[in-house]
Amino acid sequence: MFNSHILSKKQLFHIGAILLVILAAIIGTTNVMAKSDSVKIKVLTPRKGDIAGVDSRGFLVDLVASFDGDLASTGASLELTGPGAHVNAPPFPGDFSPGHDPSFPGLVVLLSSTKVGAGPGQNLTNLFNIISVTDRVEGKRTDIQATWIIGAPNLFGTVGENVDSELFVAVVEGEAPNFVIDMDNDGDFDKDDLDLMGFNVISNVKQIDFIVNGK
Repeated sequence: MFNSHILSKKQLFHIGAILLVILAAIIGTTNVMAKSDSVKIKVLTPRKGDIAGVDSRGFLVDLVASFDGDLASTGASLELTGPGAHVNAPPFPGDFSPGHDPSFPGLVVLLSSTKVGAGPGQNLTNLFNIISVTDRVEGKRTDIQATWIIGAPNLFGTVGENVDSELFVAVVEGEAPNFVIDMDNDGDFDKDDLDLMGFNVISNVKQIDFIVNGK
């Protein structure tokens, strides 16, 4: 009986130790996660209701993401790229293809009218031509600007027609997905789907309706 009583105390001690380790791990994970809304996104173009481009191309997606932190906290690096001879060319080489952009790893940009890759759920960030650092307040804020000019026709609109499109922009913690899955089967690709995919959205979300001008 005495030995059984001692064993019970040991078991309680080990259980308590395990619970403390689990609690510490949970607290540690919470501490390292970026705060929600620690990034403020401003979309410069397109604006709501814009009729953008010529022959379904020649329009811009231009945005600034303001991070609460130093440059390292953004994960971003300088990039100047594009199709053909511009891919991986100096001075700031980068890839050029649909998917997440290693030069701005947390950025998610979707266009509902997309015809490439995974369609409306395709992350288009790696098609951006310019990633730059536009403002830095040491230890407090870093602004990353991302700019993309659409050069090919019929990929995000239709030549000869005006096509409704919705731009979706968000920043997630860590590396963004190459494409977003419609997890809730509501026909939209949005923050809810990123949440359900297990991504921590750390920015405000921008959703802007505009028209891709095909004429």
